[in-house]
Formats: sequence, C-alpha cells, structure tokens
Amino acid sequence: MTNSDIFDRALRAKRRDRMMARFAEHDFFYRMMLDELLDRLGDVQRELKEVLVIGCPDGSARAALEAMGKSVVCVDPGFAAARAGGGVQADEDALPFADDSFDLVIACGTLDSVNDLPGALILMRRILRPDGLMLAAFAGGGSLPRLRAALLAGEGDRAGQHIHPQVDVRSAGDLLARAGFTMPVADGDMLTVRYGDMLRLMHDLRGMGAGNVLASRPPALRRDTLIAAAGHFAAAADGDDRTAEQMAVLYLSGWKADPSQAQPARRGSATVSLAEALKPPGGS
Repeated sequence: MTNSDIFDRALRAKRRDRMMARFAEHDFFYRMMLDELLDRLGDVQRELKEVLVIGCPDGSARAALEAMGKSVVCVDPGFAAARAGGGVQADEDALPFADDSFDLVIACGTLDSVNDLPGALILMRRILRPDGLMLAAFAGGGSLPRLRAALLAGEGDRAGQHIHPQVDVRSAGDLLARAGFTMPVADGDMLTVRYGDMLRLMHDLRGMGAGNVLASRPPALRRDTLIAAAGHFAAAADGDDRTAEQMAVLYLSGWKADPSQAQPARRGSATVSLAEALKPPGGS
C-alpha cells in the first residue's frame, strides 16, 4: 500500500477471501449486476471471443460466458476468489496483461473500491483489441443512504467515514471519455432491499465483501454507537417494521477505437446550414 492509496489493498483482498465461504447467501447484488451485463452483451452483434472477467467470487460469470462459446480468463482482487476461478489475483489498476489481449472485458462488482479508477479504465482499454468492448458494473453514488444517515446520527460529533466514497453517473461518463473509450455510455439503476434491522444489512454487506476497506478507517464502532445507529435505522421503517435501503449501481460501456467504427463528421463538413435545417417544411 502506498501513501496515496485510498483503499487498503491487503485488507481488500482479505475481505474478498473471507466472503467466499458463504457468498451464495449474500450474492443478490452481484447477481443483479452480472445478469444485466450479460443481457447487454446479448445485444452486441460482434462475436468477442476472448474475454477477461474482473471480479469472480463464484463460477457464474465464467459458466455463462463459456456457454456462449467464449474463452474466459478471470481476475479477482482476492487470492481465494482468483484461485477458485482458476484465474489470476490482481488489482484492477495493475492488470498483468499485454496490450491487445482480449476482445471483451467484463468488470463486475469491484471498481467501487479500486484505488486508481481512471488508471484501471485506461488499463482495461489498453488490454482490449481494437474494436473491443468493455462492460462494467459497480456500486455508485446514492448507495446506502439509510445506513449512512443512521451511522452519522449514532456517532453525533464523533462521526467517522464508514462508507466508501462513491462515483456518480456523470463522473463515470467523464472518466470513460478521459480513458480513451469511444462511444462511452454510463447509466444507473437502483435496487431497494427491505431490512428488519440494521445489523442484518451490515451482515449482508460483509457477506458480499463490501465492508469498509478505507486505508484511513475510523476506530471500530462502539456498542453504544451501534445501538443508537440501529435505533435511527429502525425509526425509518415503514408500517411493516422494515426499512427500505437503496443500493445504486453504475453501468459503464465503451469501445476501443478502431478505423472500422463510425466517426463523427469533420467540423465544417456539413452541406446544410443550421438555419436551413431548422426551417419548417415548405418554409421560406
């Protein structure tokens, strides 16, 4: 870990390894993201034969892609996850692959805690072959508002940062463009999950490897703080005594440039003036 790291790389790997034993009990958010990425891939007409999957806590991504006839290499920030997937352990901002190695990169569920997200996107573009596609999904801005509010209320003037910084849709689109992707698209979705108590939510977050891995973590929450925060969380419950928590997801896509792709028209090449184009039919 360097002094500039936002996230503790070793702790991040450890947390992902720890989640492996019972990940299937907490995989709903990952499953939502992966299913959507595979649906979007189904709309792509190109074959995209050789695939790198980043984030492989189980074998579902590999199995689905191999069923499509694709050749798959897996990478995960966790050692056990990488080993279980027959892949390589690596952080996304230090991918150990040569340029032009893959037709498709799918990153599912990990980019929200990578130290250098712009650098990771640049590397993902570089290892793609020309006219290759990148698809990614990860937790984004607006996630966990109830938990965040409850922890802030529980700690009062001793509030620490327990939830990771989050990227919003606009920033994600800017990052794609800066990384050099063509036809970049960033959009989002929201998953609402209802919890009877705050501790169950925190248990789910740990089970999916989404606990706090900030390099500058605050001290562990004290018992009185947890009790107060849980009370604030419960106070937000609906009539069924369940609190609706939201998990935002960002979806990113972009292509590596290739001469075969449609190019924007050269400035000044239009043959019709804007004034003419805006005239109503039959106008003078």
